[in-house]
Amino acid sequence: MYPSVFGIHRSRRSLFELHWEGSWSVKMLSRPKPGESEVDLLRFQSQFLAAGAAPAVQLVKKGSRRSGDANLDQPPQQDHRDVVMLDNLPPALVPAPQKRARPSPGCPLLEHEDPEERLNRHDQHITAVLTKIIERDTSSVSVNLPVPSGVAFPPVFHRSQERPGNTATSGKRSIFAQEIAARRPCEARVPPIREVVSALDPPEGAVTQKALMPKEQGSQLPRSSHSFQGPRLVTGKGLRGREAEQEAQTIREENIARLQALAPEEILQEQQRLLARLDPSLVAFLTSSSRTHKQAGEKATEEQRPQGPSVKVTGKEPVVPTSPSEPRQEDEVEPGTPAVALPVTPNREWLHMDTVELEKLHWTQDLPPLRRQQTQERMQARFSLQGELLAPDVDLPTHLGLHHHGEEAERAGYSLQELFHLTRSQVSQQRVLALHVLAQVISRAQAGEFGDRLAGSVLRLLLDAGFLFLLRFSLDDKVDGVIAAAVQALRALLVAPGDEEVLDSSFSWYHGALVFPLMPSPEDREDKDEEPPGEKAKRKSPEEGDRPPSDLAQHDVIKGLLATSLLPRLRYVLEVTCPGPSAVLDILAVLVRVARHSLESATRVLECPRLLDTVVREFLPTSWSPTGLGPTHSLHKVPCATAMKLLRVLASAGRNIAARLLSSFDLRSRLCRFIAEAPQELALPPEEAEALSTEAFRLWAVAASYGQGGDLYRELYPVLVCALQAAPRELSAHPPRPLSVQRIASVLTLLTHLTLAAGSTAPEPGSDSAKASLSATPPLITWTQVSGLQPLVEPCLRQTLKSLPQPETWSALGPVPTACLLFLDAYYQAWSQQPSSCPGDWLQDMERLSRDLLLPLLSQPTLGSLWDSLGRCSPLCNPQSCAPVPEAVPSLVSLGCTGGHHPFSLAGSASPFPFLTALLSLFNTLARIHKGLCDQLAAVLAAPGLQNYFLQCVAPVAPPQLTPFSAWALRHEHHLQYLALTLAQRAVGVPEPPIPLSTRTPIPFRLSGTCAASASHAVPMFLQTCPGSLPFSTYPLCLHPLPHFSLLCPLSLPLPPPTPPLLFCPQATFQPVPATSAALHHGMALALLSRLLPGSEHLAHELLLRASGGPEAADFSDQLSLGSGRDPGCGRGALLAQACQDLPSIRSCYLTHCCSLNRASLLASQALPRGQLQRVPALLLPVPKEPLLPTDWPFLPLVHLYHQASDTPSGLSPADTVGTAVRALQWVLLLESWRPQALWAVPPAARLARLMCVFLVDSELFRETPVQHLVAALLARLCQPEVLPNLNLDCPLPGLTSFSDLYANFLEHFEAVSFGDHLFGSLVLLPLQRRFSVTLRLALFGEHVGALRALGLPLPQLPVSLECYTGPPEDNLALLQLYFRALVTGALRPHWCPVLYAVAVAHVNSFIFSQDPKSSDEAKAVGRSMLQKTWLLADEGLRQHLLHYKLPNSALAEGFELYPQLPPLRQQFLQRLTSGMIQKGVVGKPSGQLGLCTITH
Repeated sequence: MYPSVFGIHRSRRSLFELHWEGSWSVKMLSRPKPGESEVDLLRFQSQFLAAGAAPAVQLVKKGSRRSGDANLDQPPQQDHRDVVMLDNLPPALVPAPQKRARPSPGCPLLEHEDPEERLNRHDQHITAVLTKIIERDTSSVSVNLPVPSGVAFPPVFHRSQERPGNTATSGKRSIFAQEIAARRPCEARVPPIREVVSALDPPEGAVTQKALMPKEQGSQLPRSSHSFQGPRLVTGKGLRGREAEQEAQTIREENIARLQALAPEEILQEQQRLLARLDPSLVAFLTSSSRTHKQAGEKATEEQRPQGPSVKVTGKEPVVPTSPSEPRQEDEVEPGTPAVALPVTPNREWLHMDTVELEKLHWTQDLPPLRRQQTQERMQARFSLQGELLAPDVDLPTHLGLHHHGEEAERAGYSLQELFHLTRSQVSQQRVLALHVLAQVISRAQAGEFGDRLAGSVLRLLLDAGFLFLLRFSLDDKVDGVIAAAVQALRALLVAPGDEEVLDSSFSWYHGALVFPLMPSPEDREDKDEEPPGEKAKRKSPEEGDRPPSDLAQHDVIKGLLATSLLPRLRYVLEVTCPGPSAVLDILAVLVRVARHSLESATRVLECPRLLDTVVREFLPTSWSPTGLGPTHSLHKVPCATAMKLLRVLASAGRNIAARLLSSFDLRSRLCRFIAEAPQELALPPEEAEALSTEAFRLWAVAASYGQGGDLYRELYPVLVCALQAAPRELSAHPPRPLSVQRIASVLTLLTHLTLAAGSTAPEPGSDSAKASLSATPPLITWTQVSGLQPLVEPCLRQTLKSLPQPETWSALGPVPTACLLFLDAYYQAWSQQPSSCPGDWLQDMERLSRDLLLPLLSQPTLGSLWDSLGRCSPLCNPQSCAPVPEAVPSLVSLGCTGGHHPFSLAGSASPFPFLTALLSLFNTLARIHKGLCDQLAAVLAAPGLQNYFLQCVAPVAPPQLTPFSAWALRHEHHLQYLALTLAQRAVGVPEPPIPLSTRTPIPFRLSGTCAASASHAVPMFLQTCPGSLPFSTYPLCLHPLPHFSLLCPLSLPLPPPTPPLLFCPQATFQPVPATSAALHHGMALALLSRLLPGSEHLAHELLLRASGGPEAADFSDQLSLGSGRDPGCGRGALLAQACQDLPSIRSCYLTHCCSLNRASLLASQALPRGQLQRVPALLLPVPKEPLLPTDWPFLPLVHLYHQASDTPSGLSPADTVGTAVRALQWVLLLESWRPQALWAVPPAARLARLMCVFLVDSELFRETPVQHLVAALLARLCQPEVLPNLNLDCPLPGLTSFSDLYANFLEHFEAVSFGDHLFGSLVLLPLQRRFSVTLRLALFGEHVGALRALGLPLPQLPVSLECYTGPPEDNLALLQLYFRALVTGALRPHWCPVLYAVAVAHVNSFIFSQDPKSSDEAKAVGRSMLQKTWLLADEGLRQHLLHYKLPNSALAEGFELYPQLPPLRQQFLQRLTSGMIQKGVVGKPSGQLGLCTITH
């Protein structure tokens, strides 16, 4: 029965004991039954308390073992019991009798014994044992040496043996106890070690032999009381009695006598033989053990006799052997080695210096002299404490702390391996120092300070050595200094300061807020088809699966760090440890770098528990204590610009993240707090206040780019107006302050996005209901609220344009004029979209701006210098400006801007790209809205610098290597090129909207390149095929109601719409452009289309709509004079004319087959340029792994047809297949004829492979007449003399694993479905030229010999010269045998395959009459055999061809000329070979089988 209530007295140690009191009552208390509830239990408690009886159990504090037992007489403190009081309950129950435990029989239970005392008495806990330990004084106790034994273990004693001694007293003792008892008397007789040592000490001044032989002295140092004169190895163990000692002594004497009889040379020879048989590692171990025993014996002897003189053996004294028979020992001390010279003589009285270990005191000596490098051998790199690379021969003083006691102690500095060793030191200061030095080394390496002085990459070496995880482990250290140093090193590793400066300075550029993620491209999976399904599931992506952080870090450093719980640890450091200002800034910089990595990383930063809460609460407070100008001791509770930048970078990752930041962290109030006050009024240092205000404006601008944050505009409108009014005054300061310039540019960028948001509130016409409802949502900002900003922005632009003639001031004000132009662009774009505004108002305002500001700007000579500098700053024209940095690591993406950029680069201070791109954007908007300004604004395209820049861009040069920085720079360069081409297209012809047909008048056209004689024929044909141009619409070209086509071409060759045949436009709306400029612009558009990167899908879409407009009339003569053949539609001129008429269909075909331009990515990229901010998903672009379109994009429809046919066994739709193939071939023919530079990146071999895909689609496509004509024309282009030498089938081709495999498939298809088609046969014969791989010819004559019968292409239709097949002579013996076999078996006949028949005859004839002395014996034997069989052939025609072949001649029916008679040399060679057969009586009668003959005697 358990008591119902316990009285619990709590103590500080929370230790309790139960003490039972009272006695058992006769009446038992009832136990709670299963049916009773909690109310019943409370009733029982109340009854017990009402009775007032003492409880059966009392809990008291346990007494301390040191202070004695607890006071048991103290009454229990029942006032502190937790008792539930209930009323109206029956009286308490009678206490139950005391329960006693049953005593054990051997231990009777006393009546009044204290349980605690009894427990203490029998307690065997370790604490009770340790408290009674008393250390004895052993200073006066003598130490006895153990009894030595000759074996490792004592002999085993058997019970059958009789042990001498007192056996009667053994009793029940064990054998082990008896053995120990027997040894004790022997040990008692052994003298102490001091007596042994003193007995061995010689008298003063005596020098014994042992003193002269240190090695033997060490080996004979007394370790026991046995005599050392007896045998050491042979002890006679196992023999009984005295026989053992006598036998061992006899063996020893025999060995000594035998050794004495040997000469020293024989002893050395036997010693070397013995050492050669032993394991070298065993010999080394025994030698080291012998040295250790010797040194220990010497030290023990010196310690025990301090008064006696010691005999010091130096290296100059020889080591004398003990007897003439023993060899001389010279392995211990080398002669000529000086004694160790220490700067301080050790004293035994010093602490821990009683035993002097000289080898451990070498570090106290002077440094050895610095070794001068005499060779070009590489040496280990060493760095100073500031991370500087030290020269190998630099001699620095030791007080700098750069010398240590490791390898190469004479060299100053620390190697990376030594720094790694220091990071694992137990001394925290050493860990901090090592991490600090490594951080400095990384920073200097990324800055390019080491250059080519180091072999290899420092960053790559550190990452391979595990430096990343070393930093992660250091972050978990308990020492604040180590954590701060680890964070500093982590920032140096991940963050490139130059990258952040470039990205921040370009924020106000044209679409400068859109950036590429700083993450590696996805891993390639070329062998994924060969992996089993289970492995494919595991390797879907680097993030999937349970991959360890080390594997993730090999591909992506950021992902590897995130897998180690980096973010929670950084949150802990910020929130709990409260590090110093430098560590806080380092952590925030690391978080910014992680947020720039990808959308996934930014989301993880956002969702990390309490991370952003800590950042916003601690580093973006709305109220704080003012800080002075000096250094701040803590950044907590003080606003920090880097924290605001972190939020801005997070918001750039996606519109959902921006919305969550605005709603969850109360950023609206903080933006108001930091924007409402001027920077000089904030209680912060001036630079920090300017940076904080700038980042606040940028964060608001990012939110406004999504259409968010518009409600703040009404509250902060006075602040913005004041900032704009004060901007001209701040910009006029000399010199301009960079932080102030950045803040003004951020304000203008914010107003640009707010203006676009105000202009995108009206629903777009023609859009569906869902999109209309999305754009028709109640706006947060209206056009009326932003319409008055233009008069405030124009003074800023005028003020900055005054500095254009001053390069230094202009460079300092760089982002401000760019931001002003972009604001005006957005302002007029939004104004023209307002349905309530009057068109006359904004047209007049545009004219005013153009007259007062823009046209005077075009007349300034300084603007021409900006156009001239485009080529120097262009990544395309100057690839060295964006070359990869030497420390670039694929797993850690960086722009490589740490070392800075040359001023004349796209990111440099003198770059003209930002301003000119913004200027062209404004010009395009004005020309689109006000068509009357197009002529005046298009004058900017006539700048010589722009023309030269375009010429350099279309030149056939290799593009720069795609690196993170080159991708960023090329994207901004593509914007300028696209805007210039768009303005040029508007300048070509800007017709008014279509007018009634009755009022239209035809436009007079000008024919270029047409002679007067053919003018009468050219004009009617021109008017029928190329009547006009297409009007431009303000709507997207993809949504145009008519399938018309806008082209980059001059009026001399406009292109037709499908209907009506003639397009008439008002004559006054066109401005002719020279044909050379139009050709240049069209070529520039084609080049740009193949270079666009992911994120520019809208540019590719627009260029496909425009750039596929075809060529101009400079080559119109092809349509008039190149038609050849009986069918006038077969000539290249007719094909080109038909292709020009089918350009709208060609455009539709390419828009359909550009699969990379999917609908979602296209709409996302179009949202911001069109001002549709509600549809902007993120400001983070896709990863730029490769260009948007492949280099062979004109052949893309043909490749798609080939893949679709391979994946669809049932076949494709004939109509769709033929139409797609024809349109693609037409476009390729247009480019081959008029824009060959557009295909220079596609090698001729790749073009041939793409043409072969047409024949592999199905069995009927190549039979279509349009396909035949177009392929024949393209094949003729490939076989031109200037193109054919570049046809190389042996090099790797893009998109093709092996041309040999493609050709084998091509042969199979030809053999199955060709039916002797000549065009098909031409493509089969083209790769069989002699200069190509012999594998292709072996595939035909060895595996597909049946295809020879279908290769009936006549010799005159061969696209290349026959000499390309016959020369030089074939040297492959297997192919020659196949040639001869095909000829003699009749598989190759002149009327079946005339081309290859002539080729085979030529090579066989050259081989059988070859008399080259360098030929192998096998080749000579095969040649003689072939000649004999040829002479005996029954086919006289083949025999005549093989013997009398002379030269190839495609004009003849056979394809070659014959000798009337064999030349004398060949005749003599044939006679010598056949004379033996005649002398032997062998007369050949042809049998016609395999070239054999019937032999008769």
